[in-house]
Amino acid sequence: MFSRLVKQMAEREGVTEQLKSDNQLEWVRRMNNIRGRAIEIVNTDLIYV
Repeated sequence: MFSRLVKQMAEREGVTEQLKSDNQLEWVRRMNNIRGRAIEIVNTDLIYV
């Protein structure tokens, strides 16, 4: 579930391999943000409910 969410969010927000090669810091910032949100979604759906 986590991996699927991260992949879907990255595609939706335009976080691509091209961005990774052009601007690594921006790519890392965006991916960290996406991973954090995905963790919150998974925790809420699976653990806290």
